[in-house]
Amino acid sequence: MKKVAVIMGSDSDLPVVEKAITTLKEYGVPAEVHVFSAHRTPEQAREFALNARKNGFGAIICAAGKAAHLAGAFAANTTLPVIGIPVKSSTLDGLDALLSTVQMPAGIPVATVAIDGAVNAALLAVQILSVSDEALADRLQQARTAATEAVLKKDAAVADKYNS
Repeated sequence: MKKVAVIMGSDSDLPVVEKAITTLKEYGVPAEVHVFSAHRTPEQAREFALNARKNGFGAIICAAGKAAHLAGAFAANTTLPVIGIPVKSSTLDGLDALLSTVQMPAGIPVATVAIDGAVNAALLAVQILSVSDEALADRLQQARTAATEAVLKKDAAVADKYNS
């Protein structure tokens, strides 16, 4: 199975990123976690991105706050899918991170999830890997089915209580 790289621009992003790591583990997807800065460690970030495919990765998740451009820097140096997590900061509540992640030029795509949307970033990475992994696709379907059943159970409980 391919690995997923989980990269954060600063260790202060770890509380958000941990949700992605946990979700990947729940699906049995191996993750490798690093702190690289697009601005403070550009050579190391570039080197990692350039070698990610040959090192067994199938997708890269990048989390960064403020106007950091980590996901774009990675996407510029790999043809693997890159998923950006804009991280909320105190300055603009994550809007700056969202815009710097989602507004990529044509030819260098970055899939972008919601501000602090680490769970969805991990699930998107799992979905990408599931294209060539039937067992992973089955686990995703089982999770969706369980979620549907949970909502229907809650609906029945609310309906029983309030509908005469």
